[in-house]
Amino acid sequence: MYICDLYDQELKYYCQRYSNNSNPTFTDQEIMTTYLFAGHCQKYFQIRDIHGFASEYLSSWFPELPSYQTFNLRLNRPGEAFRVLSGRLISSFMPADCDKGISLVDSLPVITCAGRNRKGKVAPEITSKGYCSTRNMYYQGLKLHALTSRREGEIPFPESLMFTPARNNDLTVFKQAWGDYISDTVIFGDKIYSDFEYFNDDRN
Repeated sequence: MYICDLYDQELKYYCQRYSNNSNPTFTDQEIMTTYLFAGHCQKYFQIRDIHGFASEYLSSWFPELPSYQTFNLRLNRPGEAFRVLSGRLISSFMPADCDKGISLVDSLPVITCAGRNRKGKVAPEITSKGYCSTRNMYYQGLKLHALTSRREGEIPFPESLMFTPARNNDLTVFKQAWGDYISDTVIFGDKIYSDFEYFNDDRN
């Protein structure tokens, strides 16, 4: 019901259909609900495992569940709606003990191909070659950037997450993604984020 309500209020505008098949029997709401339920409650994260679980145990809930191939294709279409949903979930379920005055920022390499002179073949349209100083290695892939809120004695809670090609500079990504709306906040990060002129500006 949460997904359906949010879909009707906002998410539908990020995955509207303008084709003859604008009202499929297995809806986008059902696609998103199946994926999130199987991941959260059953700890299935591979699409084939999610579809197999739904087909075997959730047929009474989702009688129009399509084949695996169609399910896989349909799951990729509402990608922008998933992005907006993630932001709403983060803001709605943020723990009360988050310190709104202290944030932590860092990035993590997502490696699709390792090696300085190797050319990656996985998702070449969104990946690029980069260098990870922590591991002292060149790789082809993405970066996962995280801006998180400090929690005393607990793992930080994510405020915002985003992927970029591996070549993107962490500081540049921070400025473009979060720099305009962060203020009166202490930011902790490693030396790649060192820009005293930028962070000491009265606007930041």
